Amino acid sequence: MPLKKRHHDFDWVLIVCAGLLPLVLGILCTAIEARHTVSQQQISTANTLITQAEKMSDNAWNMITEMRQYQYQPCAKIEDQLQRAGTLNPYFRSIGMLKGNDIICSSAFGLRHGTLTEMMMQPPPITGKAWWSISVRGTVGVPNRPAVVFMRQLPDTSGFWAVIDGQYLMDFMNAIGGSRGYHMSLQFSGGAVIASGPADMQPKLYMKSESFQADSSRYPITVNVTVPASELLKAWRQALFIFLPMAAIFSILLMILTANWLRRRISWHDEIGRAIRARQFSVHYQPVYSNTLHACAGVEALLRWQRPNGVMIRPDIFISAAEAEGMIVPLTQHLLELMAEDIQSWQVEPGFHLGLNLAAEHLQHDDFVADIELFAERIKDKQLCITLELTERSLIEEGEKVACKLRHLRAQGMKVAIDDFGTGHCSLTYLLTFPLDYLKIDRGFINAIEGLDVETPVLDAIINLCHKLELDVLGEGVETATQFEYLRQRGVIFIQGYYYARPLDNDRLRAWLSEQGHKPLLVEEHYEPELHHS
Repeated sequence: MPLKKRHHDFDWVLIVCAGLLPLVLGILCTAIEARHTVSQQQISTANTLITQAEKMSDNAWNMITEMRQYQYQPCAKIEDQLQRAGTLNPYFRSIGMLKGNDIICSSAFGLRHGTLTEMMMQPPPITGKAWWSISVRGTVGVPNRPAVVFMRQLPDTSGFWAVIDGQYLMDFMNAIGGSRGYHMSLQFSGGAVIASGPADMQPKLYMKSESFQADSSRYPITVNVTVPASELLKAWRQALFIFLPMAAIFSILLMILTANWLRRRISWHDEIGRAIRARQFSVHYQPVYSNTLHACAGVEALLRWQRPNGVMIRPDIFISAAEAEGMIVPLTQHLLELMAEDIQSWQVEPGFHLGLNLAAEHLQHDDFVADIELFAERIKDKQLCITLELTERSLIEEGEKVACKLRHLRAQGMKVAIDDFGTGHCSLTYLLTFPLDYLKIDRGFINAIEGLDVETPVLDAIINLCHKLELDVLGEGVETATQFEYLRQRGVIFIQGYYYARPLDNDRLRAWLSEQGHKPLLVEEHYEPELHHS
């Protein structure tokens, strides 16, 4: 598959992924939000059910407390009062008095005696407490409907009991959860389960039913609320209905932004390629002054881009774009071709220096050595001293491999320099890793010079380091006589900047070399620098 088509397909995949991202995140977030919403509803429902069960328990215990007034009265005398109390007060199925395990009076059965075990249809629990309650499957009078038995036993073996009909609880559970399909259950002291709602809940769309259990802080009451998967799905659909329109808008915006970004990226890649083919690039050369020769010792090559409409593209923009879009190697190869064409017209002394900036990607490229050797072969009749300048602004990862390449080229008479020394994050690493001949001090350190008698500690330290390592030093961005003299006094041999000369195109360079190249630089001959830099 052609590379261009693969890039096109990848771009479309990226745009589609950008559009799907808000939708996928929205689906996940709404699912989480729906689960949270349903969970909060569960907690609220459980708390409401507990509150109702506690209220009914309060009524039962209050009723038992009121019955204490009948403790020593015969059943025949209090039967009517018990019947009225059991009938007129809500929730109660029956109330009565007890002696041991025998029921001696009941609002439902009057004087007919029976036992507590018979009435509960199960043995009473052994709690060791005078007060207890328990839920049961039914009572002797209503065996098929659950109830809750409340018991108060006195020291003389007598006692009072009350039975709350479980139907009240079942109706209440159905009222608060029936419309949502909740399954709710309630137990007193771990007794029989009083439940309402569907018990068999099938999962839907990978969503299972969720259960929540809560306990009363006042009574031995346990509540369980189970939400069906359908309720989770319903809450999810409601959240999606609210979110999806916004997600669709975000999705479209993100796709547009991604497409525009890709278009800009593709445009830089294609535009640089078209500019190379249309020869819109040219090379400017900035002369370098030697304090030893007292004349121009060489030049640094600087790539420039002027579009057909006359607009100049700043080097920092198109070089960064070329590095980001994988075009820096073709761009550097084009630079070498342009330089080789320009140099054919030069008339310079043997050993004239030619500085060339190299990107980390090109240094690590398999064709790097062949590119430089081909360039050197094309200009070998000029006997120039080619200086390969490594910039600290980009990290060279294959350090030892690149060092071997540089040693190979140095063996052919080329020089190696670090450009913009001190501004990157690998200065000392470069000094240790690569074979070097020059250090080029960044203009930022030169601008710190305030006077001949005012020390600049960092700049002085860099210069002293170079002397100790026996490396030649070049000061970049020199713009004033004070800066020039400061560097000269400290043994800096090479000077580059507006104080000496501006970058020149090839025709102007040849004229400048003929007129100014052999003249020494005198302090009184400098001109004021402009505000912009090369």
